[in-house]
Amino acid sequence: MSKFAGCRSLELTDTEMGRAFPALIMYPTETPERPERLGPYVAEVAMNGPVAPGPYPLVVISHGTGGSHLLYRDLAAYLARQGFVVVLPEHPLNNRDNNELAGTAANLANRPRHLRLVIDWAHGDRVFGPQLVPGKVAIVGHSQGGYTALALAGGRPMAFPNETDDHQPHPVDVVADDRIKALVLLAPATPWFMEEGALKDVDVPIFLLTGQKDQHTPLWQAEIVKNGVPDSALVEHRAITNAGHFSFLSPFPPQMINPAFPPSQDPPGFDRPRFHEQMNAEILAFLRRVL
Repeated sequence: MSKFAGCRSLELTDTEMGRAFPALIMYPTETPERPERLGPYVAEVAMNGPVAPGPYPLVVISHGTGGSHLLYRDLAAYLARQGFVVVLPEHPLNNRDNNELAGTAANLANRPRHLRLVIDWAHGDRVFGPQLVPGKVAIVGHSQGGYTALALAGGRPMAFPNETDDHQPHPVDVVADDRIKALVLLAPATPWFMEEGALKDVDVPIFLLTGQKDQHTPLWQAEIVKNGVPDSALVEHRAITNAGHFSFLSPFPPQMINPAFPPSQDPPGFDRPRFHEQMNAEILAFLRRVL
């Protein structure tokens, strides 16, 4: 299946935080694409085009700490053209514009709840709900988005003393969502799952990509996943030669590529646009195989 990528802006609400947060939804449409402004970026999408008849699996993409949902726009549009509905939420108080909850236990609890809210909204929406395959949801998580995916899929995270009010380690209150059938983890941040048995209930297929030269989430964090899940055969892992932590973000326009802007930077010689062509195709093949 190959259609065009429709795109709509959303505003969802986390009632526990008392905050609204923005999201994008990309989806298959038969309306031709055109260049559209999405924040500081331009994307080829059919803005507000009608959704083509489904049914489609749902994919939710969780960004890293202090990041933005727009940093995964290319992957989202690619999957939408190939028959997936993709929602990209921006985690409130843990994004590029307001990051005041970074490094707190509250943020560890909030993030998985945001994804559950997105899943609930998508299945209950009068337009998109009828076009979704019930109970077929995949989470794509980059960096702390990888933590978020693992937590919602059954992981049992433990907050560190520096993240809690009483400076003691505490379990994070997360409710698992059994609608999740697959995870794509991109350079995932995982230290919160170092306790014995923390990932014993994560029993879904996992596509795990790490960067050989990642200085933020080095290889030992991927090993927590591979050694912690009950069936390591469910984990397909590839270490990307010469990739850094930010190499998994959509390529930036030339005017934004600057050494003073670390997300735009890769190790010398790494070709991010070429890698993303391969990465997107591999993620698509994985999702088609397991959903």
